[in-house]
Amino acid sequence: MRTERSKHADRGAPAGTPEDVSAASALSRRRRLLAVVVVGALTLAGAGFTLSTVIKSPAQAAAEAGAPERDVLTAAVEHRVLHASLVVRGQVAAERTIAVSAAVSAADGAEPLVTKAPLRAGDAVRAGGVLVEISGRPVFALSGALPAYRDLKPGARGEDVTQLRKALGQRGFGSATDPAGEFGAGTQAALAAYYRSLGYDPRPVSEDGTAQVESAATAVTDATRALQDVRAGKHGATDTARAEEDLARAEKALAAARLQAGAMLPAAEIVFLDRFPARVESVAARVGDRAPETVMTISSGTLGVRGSLTPSQRKIVRAGQKVRILAEATGDEFDGTAAAVTEGDAGSSSGGGEEAGGSAGEGGGTADALSILNVTPDRKIDASLVGQEVRLTIEIKSSQGKVLLVPFSAVSAAADGSTVVTVLTEQGERRRVRVRPGLEGDGSVQVTPVPQDALAEGDRVVVGTASARQPGQDDTR
Repeated sequence: MRTERSKHADRGAPAGTPEDVSAASALSRRRRLLAVVVVGALTLAGAGFTLSTVIKSPAQAAAEAGAPERDVLTAAVEHRVLHASLVVRGQVAAERTIAVSAAVSAADGAEPLVTKAPLRAGDAVRAGGVLVEISGRPVFALSGALPAYRDLKPGARGEDVTQLRKALGQRGFGSATDPAGEFGAGTQAALAAYYRSLGYDPRPVSEDGTAQVESAATAVTDATRALQDVRAGKHGATDTARAEEDLARAEKALAAARLQAGAMLPAAEIVFLDRFPARVESVAARVGDRAPETVMTISSGTLGVRGSLTPSQRKIVRAGQKVRILAEATGDEFDGTAAAVTEGDAGSSSGGGEEAGGSAGEGGGTADALSILNVTPDRKIDASLVGQEVRLTIEIKSSQGKVLLVPFSAVSAAADGSTVVTVLTEQGERRRVRVRPGLEGDGSVQVTPVPQDALAEGDRVVVGTASARQPGQDDTR
């Protein structure tokens, strides 16, 4: 027989003690919590997957994007006069540059030393002044176009003697008593007086000149007394004539001896300059230094510009072409004209001063040698620019009036062999225009469009392409 309790159990009612009921409730809560955790994890995993398809690193984004698009580079069509030009290097220089040598003789066995250096670089050189003193002997400057190529002494004749006499006369030491073009006693006296005005004794023609003078003077005295004795003894006319001849010869010998003892002009002690004031370019030694081969450099004459041309440049440059001169160190800019284009380097002169440069063309050259370009400036060049490097822009040719110009890179060849430029319109469309190229220069080329109205000033023509600007980059186009 079933009890009341059994009936309740069969219907599913809770059975057991209160402890059993509490355990069942805790188990149910844990199951619900586990289910929530599982659902949350699945939700987070799905969100992470979704975000991973949207968010990318810079490197991944760049890799997936591939090469950037290309931008079109354009330039405006210009309408102006085209000047085809050539740029070469040059230097500001005087018409004549003299290298003063240290050829003055020192005492036997002694080194030539600089004993006086009154001038510095940049100083003016005046006619008649001392340039430098070497081993106690002066080197001075006088006016003249001929170089000092020989020592000048009594008996010398020639244009160089005439030049010396004229230069001394300009300093107030005349020699009019000598025959024209001859170095005689008058010239010697004028030269000696000039040396003494500078504070120096002149070089004697002969080192034993004084002894020769003494000997000749004794001979004159003896001949004079012999003539007196002949006349006093009432000798015949023949004896008297012979005695007079002896005296004349003795007096002539004395005059010659005096010339030998008198002044001469060593070539090493004189520098002739055709224009004054000249300018000291450089001084290579100080007082006490052993005199170098070139003690100082002097320039004279009008300042100009001298450049060098390669054989290929020589073929297109000629006298008369316009030249733009730019002194890059100072910014000075001025115009000039190509005066002469000659082969090889300039020649040189000898004597106390050696010409280091000058009017080009005094020398030959080979086919591979540089040619000399002399440029005459349109205005006077400041002396401070002497020796400065300059840039010479030579106008080779120019267009007849204004023409349409595009950069070289804008012109290309079409498939049919014609020459074209590509115009980029404001709407971004590209339009090809046939052109006839003309004069070239300064990175541009003259173009004539076909038809005439197919191209105009201000149109944008394609000159190339460049990678598109990336974020953070500057736009350098």
